[in-house]
Amino acid sequence: MVEKFCVKVSDMQVKEKLQTLLNQLNTVIVGKPAQVQDCVACLLAGGHLLIEDVPGVGKTTLAHALSRSFGLQFSRVQFTADLMPSDLSGVSIYERQKESFVFHPGPVFAQVLLADEINRASPRTQSALLEAMEEKQVTVEGETRQLPVPFFVIATQNPHDQLGTYALPESQLDRFHMRISLGYPDRAAERELFKGSDRRDMVDKLPAMLVPHDLLELQQQVTQVHAAEPLLNYLQDLIAASRSGRWFLQGLSPRAGIAIMRAAKAQAFLSNRDYVAPDDIAAVLPQTAAHRLIPVSDAGRGAVEQVRAMLDAVTLP
Repeated sequence: MVEKFCVKVSDMQVKEKLQTLLNQLNTVIVGKPAQVQDCVACLLAGGHLLIEDVPGVGKTTLAHALSRSFGLQFSRVQFTADLMPSDLSGVSIYERQKESFVFHPGPVFAQVLLADEINRASPRTQSALLEAMEEKQVTVEGETRQLPVPFFVIATQNPHDQLGTYALPESQLDRFHMRISLGYPDRAAERELFKGSDRRDMVDKLPAMLVPHDLLELQQQVTQVHAAEPLLNYLQDLIAASRSGRWFLQGLSPRAGIAIMRAAKAQAFLSNRDYVAPDDIAAVLPQTAAHRLIPVSDAGRGAVEQVRAMLDAVTLP
């Protein structure tokens, strides 16, 4: 009995730290509580995060604040047109003293890799991340090396119509659990930014609210959130609607369906519930599905708007 009680107390303490973490992030990224919660839900679901928006709205700041608040080892790479795959994974260099080649790991060997402006790198370099994102390992010169646990890629990208950008291939987009957009702050939030401290200085001073073990524990608790049969039917109805040809050229894959369910469980967990509600799926569907879908040519709407239209058309359980 004592051991069970201790576990419950420990779980409660970790959840309290998680709420403090959310509050801390909202002091740095002001006026965007929904987007901040989406980011935290993505990491709790064990997925990679893509933040897409115009320069200067806080994408990099948010990624850095997430890693510091979760207490994770952080590495940043500025993606450019001349970035090579070996610049990410590392290289073996001959060392005369040891009379052998010694592997020097690249920045991908971190718990959080910030791929800043990922769509400014060439497709060859972008694809170098595929193995790391899917298998949590990299193969260099024929030898496979495991990446740290946990391992996340948080990538930022600029709109595709900006100069010097390369569209991410569908296979790479599918590896991102969620894609969010911050957007411009409202007037009150922007005024607070003008009056307050420099956000980068604030991030550098952020304390770690959790440690990697806490995050792994929270991820395990998220998997135990219950999804009832009617809820699973609702998710399958949404996936079937995406495949009908009415909304999109191609529908969602089973892997996308699993990602949606994991994100919905994380959303329910953050709402202090041990079960998934239809509102949880509706809340995460645009962020988890839109970047995997291409609207039909006569839709006249973007993927996010088309996902929301599909949501309105599918009957709730």
